[in-house]
Amino acid sequence: MESSYQKFAKDVAVIGIANLLVYLGGIILLPLITKTLGTHDYGIWVQVNVTIGLAMNFAILGLPFAMTRFLAAEKSGEEIQEGFYSVLSFVFLTALVTSVLLIILADFIGRAFFDGAVRIVQITGLIVLAWSLEWVCLCFFRSFRQMKRYALFSIADTYVQIGLIVLLVINGYGLVSMVLAVLATRVVIFLASFLLIKSQIGFKRPHFSRMKEYLAFALPTIPGNMAAWVVGSSNRYVIGYFLGVESVGIYAAVNTIGIIPIMSVAALGFVLPPALSKLYDEGRMNEVKTHLSYSLKYSQAIAIPFVFGAAILAEPVLRLFSTAEIASQGYLVLPIIALGTLIVIFGGVISHILILVKKTKISGTAWIIAAVVNLGLTILLVPYMGILGAAVATLFAYSVATAIELYYSFKEFKVSIDWRFIIKALLSSAIMALVVWVMHPQSNTYIIITVLVGVAVYGVSLFLLKGFKAEEISFFRALFQPGTYKTGSAKDKPK
Repeated sequence: MESSYQKFAKDVAVIGIANLLVYLGGIILLPLITKTLGTHDYGIWVQVNVTIGLAMNFAILGLPFAMTRFLAAEKSGEEIQEGFYSVLSFVFLTALVTSVLLIILADFIGRAFFDGAVRIVQITGLIVLAWSLEWVCLCFFRSFRQMKRYALFSIADTYVQIGLIVLLVINGYGLVSMVLAVLATRVVIFLASFLLIKSQIGFKRPHFSRMKEYLAFALPTIPGNMAAWVVGSSNRYVIGYFLGVESVGIYAAVNTIGIIPIMSVAALGFVLPPALSKLYDEGRMNEVKTHLSYSLKYSQAIAIPFVFGAAILAEPVLRLFSTAEIASQGYLVLPIIALGTLIVIFGGVISHILILVKKTKISGTAWIIAAVVNLGLTILLVPYMGILGAAVATLFAYSVATAIELYYSFKEFKVSIDWRFIIKALLSSAIMALVVWVMHPQSNTYIIITVLVGVAVYGVSLFLLKGFKAEEISFFRALFQPGTYKTGSAKDKPK
């Protein structure tokens, strides 16, 4: 029988691979759109995704997340049916209202933020409805840790979209057709995932018996989610208003590269809530702390060297994945975004404590404060500093939110932070940065080689500095070898 650590590690591996493939899809689209349709159309494409992110906060009301929190440890088939179908029905109604409002306001939104692309805004409204329903289904798989199914649908979603978009671009179609391809893909993925869930749990007419409890948990997360959106995405609207849609495209392209660490460790954030919720509800606090401690350590192992690499390789990497225009205007922005990503990852792991103790209002308040700070600074700085001002404002806002979440999380219970490892990671990153700086790549091939060399130098340096202990390596090897891990054994448990 698998231990909780083995199950957690395997879930992280599955979702990690899926997230990597999904994010690679975004990397594929970046040069495809910027180099074929131009920075202007890429800016509109970004506005579509930013608008979807905003609308989804109102469309789903945080209910899929509540479903994950309350159904993760549920055994009763009737309760599972009631929970899923109640959430799906409720989200359908709220998403429908949100979509209709977007379509009604399409003319105003299109002229203000989409450079007149009204039809694209209307299609975006329909995507919000389809995506909301799809997200409920995907969160069902998340709730019961059916990670392979979640990964399969996520990867299919991404690469069906990419395939259709590549086909459209090759045949000379424009941005409207690309957005329609996204809508079609979302509808198909929703129907397929819903039919699979229906075959698994059957169908039951919902009575919304626990909806009050779900909403009590979910609604306080909306201000926080909205505020997080303001911090992470609203600057696109501000940039578009002051500098135009092309500047939106430039900033977004840089941001796509700058948040790579978040994508690489997103599996942790996805797997942690259901895993921790089950352990916490069963009173297994030592395992909760172990999951958090090691999630923190390995996320920092990825994020710290990325900041150093972004500072040295910003211009050539941006030139590789986008255009010379984006590289020339974004190379100073990339390191700032990378540093903000590091801070968000650190706080994001620890803030799961607040989710466990059901104090989501604290996270909401933290991000509301950060949103006010971010929006104010962005409006103040962008007219004078351009997209660099937007990056600085976001970095400061992330720092504020993370500081608040850390303070209140550690008031609940403490999680071990391996400061020695962080120092070793910083030293290894500095060695890597020096090697990369000496190589000074220019051609695309040499840029790729330099990145690979940098990764190797960092890994070897960290190994030589004994960033990972022998018993720790044995522990993680055992995670993927059923029967070799003995729960409760002191020598097998990570220190």
